[in-house]
Amino acid sequence: MKHSKFLSVLSAAGLLSACASLPSSGPTGSQILKDAARPEHPLDVVEVVDATELPTAPAAATMPLPDLQPPPTDMIGPGDVLEISIYETGVALFGGGQSGTAATPAFDPSARAHTLPPSRVNDNGDIVIPYAGRLHVVGKTIAEVQDQIRRSLRGLTQNPQVLVTPRDVITNSVIISGEVAKPGRLVLQTNRETLSDVVALAGGYRGKANELSLRVVRGQRTAELRVSDLLENPALDVRAYPGDRVSLISDPRTFSILGSPGRADQLSFTRSTMSLAEAVASAGGTNPSLGDPSAIFVFRYVPDATGGTKPVVYHINMMKAGSYFLSQHFIMRDKDVLYFGNARANQPSKVIQLVSQLFAPILTVTSAVQTVQNSSN
Repeated sequence: MKHSKFLSVLSAAGLLSACASLPSSGPTGSQILKDAARPEHPLDVVEVVDATELPTAPAAATMPLPDLQPPPTDMIGPGDVLEISIYETGVALFGGGQSGTAATPAFDPSARAHTLPPSRVNDNGDIVIPYAGRLHVVGKTIAEVQDQIRRSLRGLTQNPQVLVTPRDVITNSVIISGEVAKPGRLVLQTNRETLSDVVALAGGYRGKANELSLRVVRGQRTAELRVSDLLENPALDVRAYPGDRVSLISDPRTFSILGSPGRADQLSFTRSTMSLAEAVASAGGTNPSLGDPSAIFVFRYVPDATGGTKPVVYHINMMKAGSYFLSQHFIMRDKDVLYFGNARANQPSKVIQLVSQLFAPILTVTSAVQTVQNSSN
């Protein structure tokens, strides 16, 4: 009897002290709303009760780079390496082995070809041809360079024919790097290849499309958009332009979960766009032993009138049936914080569990002593 009174008094004391000091995974919904209303640090709280309170959906992705008309595929620029073959008949200027003297070279009616060593277009856009000298070829097509060489040799050899073949193409190419199977220099064969074509020709992207960003550097301009947006909207898929630098960057969009789910975690978007309903489901929903479904909050920074950002708290009560429809149209954004409020009504049950864990050994010992005493009697 004495043991029972002692345990009752001790349990009561434990209940009173534990209610004030019991660990918690975060504040309740009412505590958040009360704290947001403090005059020294006020926060904008939006009660999402109908469609008018839903945050505006993110603006549709746009491509800041224009779809430029590409140059000819055979245009020559600095760094290109050309193979030049010259065909001659009659008295050959480049060919050798014909009979005759230096004063009166022999006439050979057959055509002979002479291939010059590979010619690299220098930084000034010039190449050097024997007997013709330095020729400026940058910005010209293959056909124009052939005609230019042929005219420069006129009068030195009899009706020469010139064939120019690009061996190493630098000008009509792009550089692709990052999360692709085959990074490196990629020659644009048709100059009609789009950005997605360039990625495909580089072996395709590695990873998930919704976790990748495509960055294009063109001259002094830089554009960046998500690969998933590029694949879903053909209007964004502009043509690649010679000299572009294309990079695929791993940049997953994430949101954090805190509060009563019983875990703090950071989750990636499972799709290019993700609703609040999908985010709650990915987080595992509200813990029935700890959480309050009426206290679901999304913490977010939004643009303000001054061009900066301000913190906004969105509150949705999932105890109302209509909220489940609203949550399907509530679009999550990168770096949102999804918080599940703790239920105040669950505190006593946690206290009881704590007290049970504390006194279970005492009760076990007391029961064992009584058993021994009864058996001895």
